[in-house]
Amino acid sequence: MSLEQNIMADLKTAMKAKDKASMRGIRAIKQAILLAKTDGSGKELSEVDEIKMLQKLVKQRNESIKIYQEQSRTDLAEAELEEVEVIMRYLPKQMDEGELRAFVKEKIEKLGASGMKDMGKVMGACSKELAGKADGALLSKLVKEILMA
Repeated sequence: MSLEQNIMADLKTAMKAKDKASMRGIRAIKQAILLAKTDGSGKELSEVDEIKMLQKLVKQRNESIKIYQEQSRTDLAEAELEEVEVIMRYLPKQMDEGELRAFVKEKIEKLGASGMKDMGKVMGACSKELAGKADGALLSKLVKEILMA
């Protein structure tokens, strides 16, 4: 079942249950899918494109949450947090820092990387394999940390 079909079925379920948080999050995903499909490129959304789109939605909401919290608008921050939780349901399980650190160490050994000059090579290899499974900022931080050690 495609992401779009999943979203439509889940939206129907959320509407019947009158689950407002789920409806907001699912509608945000539906809107992003619609925008991607009508962007003029004429290409279908691949699974990788869908994951990138969902990650972008989560990132946008996390940035909004940070701003709302700085401005003491907890009511708005809570609504964004609820949407993040809904969107995360459609993303693959994220690796925790320990799993990611072990993966990066293994990849560095396999590639024979020895210093910061190899960061691009390591990041490229890791990013390709971990698409949607790990936060890019955390991945970058761990690669730097391990290469500098």
